[in-house]
Amino acid sequence: MSYRAGFVGLIGLPNSGKSTLMNALVGEKVSIVTSKPQTTRRRVVGLLTAEEFQMVVVDAPGIVSAKSGLNMFLEEEAKDVISQSDVLIGVLNIDEKNAENLDQIIDLLKASGKPWVAVIHKTDLPQLHRPQILRDKLTDFGVPILQGSAREGGKALKELLLEHVVPLLPAAEGPLYDAELYTLSTTRELCSEIIREKCFENLHQEIPFGLAVKALKFIEDEGPTIRLHFEILVAKENHRPIVIGRGGEILKKIGMEARKEIETLVGRKVYLDLRVASKQGWQKNPGVMKELGYVVPKA
Repeated sequence: MSYRAGFVGLIGLPNSGKSTLMNALVGEKVSIVTSKPQTTRRRVVGLLTAEEFQMVVVDAPGIVSAKSGLNMFLEEEAKDVISQSDVLIGVLNIDEKNAENLDQIIDLLKASGKPWVAVIHKTDLPQLHRPQILRDKLTDFGVPILQGSAREGGKALKELLLEHVVPLLPAAEGPLYDAELYTLSTTRELCSEIIREKCFENLHQEIPFGLAVKALKFIEDEGPTIRLHFEILVAKENHRPIVIGRGGEILKKIGMEARKEIETLVGRKVYLDLRVASKQGWQKNPGVMKELGYVVPKA
C-alpha cells in the first residue's frame, strides 16, 4: 500500500470544538482550549505520523466575517488554511444557536472543491434533534458523515476520522515532516499560547478578546532554570488593573497556572515573569498586529 501524506484543515465556527478535536487526533496538547469563542487566533499545526501515513492537521481560527483588524485576520487565516489544505474536516457543533451559521460552513466546504468529511460534533450535549437535521442536510453532498465528541469520546472519533480521511490524502514518498515531531509550533509559541489560555480562563466579559501575549525574553542556557519574560497586552488602559487584580492576585494566578504547565512542556524548572501593558485599539493597528504575528503568510 502506498504511503499517504498531506494537509488536513479543521474548519468550523468559533467554539465548535476544533481545538479539542485537534488534540484528540494528535494525542498531545497542541491547541489551547477554553470555553470562550475565538480562542484560536492563528493556525496551529499538529502532526500525526504512522507507518502508512502522515496527517498534517491544521486548526484554523473559527470562521468569522469582518472588514478590518483582528477579526479580518481571523477570516483571512481560515480561508488561507482552506486553500492550502488537501482535505478538509468540517466541524459542525450541535450547540450552535443559529443553524444558518452551520449552513454557511457547509456551503464553504462544498465551494472549496476539496475532498471533505463532515463531523457532527459535541454529540455528548443534549440537543436531541440537531444531529439528525444535520445528517439530512449533508446526505446530498456524498461525503462521509461522522458524529461524536472529542471531549467525551476522542479515541473513538479519532479512529473514525482516520478511517475516512487517510484514503483522501495524496500519495507521497514519505512523511512531509520529521516523524518524531507532533507540532510545528516552537516552544516559545507554545508557551505564549499557554499563557493566553490561562488569561482566557481567569478573565471574563470582553477582556480576553482584546488581549494578546508577546514574548520579551526566552533564556534557556543559564543553569537548570529557563527564564521566560512575557508581556500581556490589553486594548484598553482600564483593562490593565483588571488583569493584574487587587494586590496582583489575578496576574499571580495566571502566572502560577501557566508556569506549571510550561514546566511540564519543557521538562525543566521555569522562572516566569509576566508584565501587563496597554495599547489602545491594538487589534486595528497594522504595526502591532504584524509584531504579534497576526499576518497571513503569502504563498
